[in-house]
Amino acid sequence: MTAKSDNLNTALITGASRGLGLALARGLAQRGWALIIDGRDTQTLEIARRELARSVKVIAVPGDIGASDHRRKLAAAAGELGGLRALFNNASMLGPSPQPELLDYPLEVLERVYHTNVIAQLGLIQAVREHLQAGAFVINVTSDAGVEAYPGWGGYGSSKAALEQLSNVLAAENPQWHVYWVDPGDMRTQMHQEAFPGEDISDRPLPEESVPGFLTLLDSNLPSGRYQARQVLEATS
Repeated sequence: MTAKSDNLNTALITGASRGLGLALARGLAQRGWALIIDGRDTQTLEIARRELARSVKVIAVPGDIGASDHRRKLAAAAGELGGLRALFNNASMLGPSPQPELLDYPLEVLERVYHTNVIAQLGLIQAVREHLQAGAFVINVTSDAGVEAYPGWGGYGSSKAALEQLSNVLAAENPQWHVYWVDPGDMRTQMHQEAFPGEDISDRPLPEESVPGFLTLLDSNLPSGRYQARQVLEATS
């Protein structure tokens, strides 16, 4: 385990081996933040760790946030680095590809989607709560599918809707934290491609275009609530 950090700014980012999670990690590394990152693919996560470790202190913990023992390992890493200034609940599960309509949705798969996208998110917050510093940022990554009725998105979308209400209540119960649930917008990621198999998604913005909005939230004193990453700059101008 890496030695305790003297850096006051430490972030835990789930799903940080690729996509938005890796883009967020890179953005925070440029600011000198110490990082705890996780991902299910050990090899891909190690590649990300090596890149980030060239500039900042990094602990990589491979595993699935759906597993309680993995969440305990993440909490232990947070304690090792002296606590968390920010938690980014970014990891999520899409579900079947292509996305089925609700009447054809396999219920056993829907249970796994909800477990990953809702229950495990709360489980991680519970696991690290003693390591969240006063005024810490708890940022849950959501989606417009959580508020819009897109045919075929009932499973993933309803799980994100549940995460949004969970975040809303969490904020009401914990005014000592900044709790944000943030829609990053459409992005050119592997998950987005899996949602639209066979389609050309090259017109979608790269996840790096959503990162400035997340970082602006860390710099602002905006109230807990729902934000769209690419519109945060407007809210703070």
